[in-house]
Amino acid sequence: MIVKILDPTATFGGVNYNTRKIDRNKGELKKTANFGPLMAFGHLKPQDYINYLSALSALNKNVKLPQFHAVISAKGKTYDKTALTQIAESWLKEMGYGDQPYLIVYHKDTDNNHVHIVSTRVNREGKKISSAFEHVRAQKSISKVLGYDLAMQYSFSTRAQFFMILESRNYPGIDPDEAKIKEKISRHLPDKQRAADVAALLRRHRNAPALAGMMKERFHIDLLFHSAEGKKPYGYSIIDHDTKQVFKGSEVLPLKELLNVVPDAFNTGKPAEELTDNFVPEPSVYVQPVSIADDVDDQQIHGMRRRRQRKARTNTR
Repeated sequence: MIVKILDPTATFGGVNYNTRKIDRNKGELKKTANFGPLMAFGHLKPQDYINYLSALSALNKNVKLPQFHAVISAKGKTYDKTALTQIAESWLKEMGYGDQPYLIVYHKDTDNNHVHIVSTRVNREGKKISSAFEHVRAQKSISKVLGYDLAMQYSFSTRAQFFMILESRNYPGIDPDEAKIKEKISRHLPDKQRAADVAALLRRHRNAPALAGMMKERFHIDLLFHSAEGKKPYGYSIIDHDTKQVFKGSEVLPLKELLNVVPDAFNTGKPAEELTDNFVPEPSVYVQPVSIADDVDDQQIHGMRRRRQRKARTNTR
């Protein structure tokens, strides 16, 4: 994802530029925020926004070029308009513009989905929003918003595990730097001691109801089960948030042993011996679709990012 901050200007031509896109059905107004009393009105003209931004900017006569105009662009159709809008809102907060009046307009007239953002560099106290290292901070902030900075702090051995981390923390990123992921994986060293510690935790709490939920709440450990839809899981993964590590289940505790020693771990209401072949444990998190043909344990995972639908993963093999 690319962020570009356009050159500041003395007037708010960015408002007219984007509203003309809307008038030509090449754009869509996705969000307006912090325009004070104007927010109470149902329909506003472009000049209304310009007048408000200009009045706020006039609080600091030293800022000769008050317009803040930025573009957040996806590669192709990777992100839809809703995702781009949410990302833009979070990015604005990181850049110090979260409380500023702003417009977010989605453009649909190019091969790459993108949004334009228009605001003012002067806040309500008449102070200028910092522009120090603005272009560098812009890209760093988008990486943070997408979750890449945090996910790269974890130890993981596959690309799929990287995306599991993002989804477990509800980050929207789906277009990371593949070279960085590959390089990180090349340096991975399994932590056998921590794997043994987690295995001991699972065995110790084997009789706890709703094991997955308990592990997440008490130990900050996510258990992710992989299965064909409606079928018994064929594997699982573990995200240990405290030590920032991801394990394949087989590195910690064989799935068969885990299911056998946990009679009511997943809210089934049934002892282990009564579970049918169609038993699907309740996972603590779902993750997005990624290609994992090179992943020994997880090569059949597909249909991730189905958390909202609360469905099991689909086996593609």
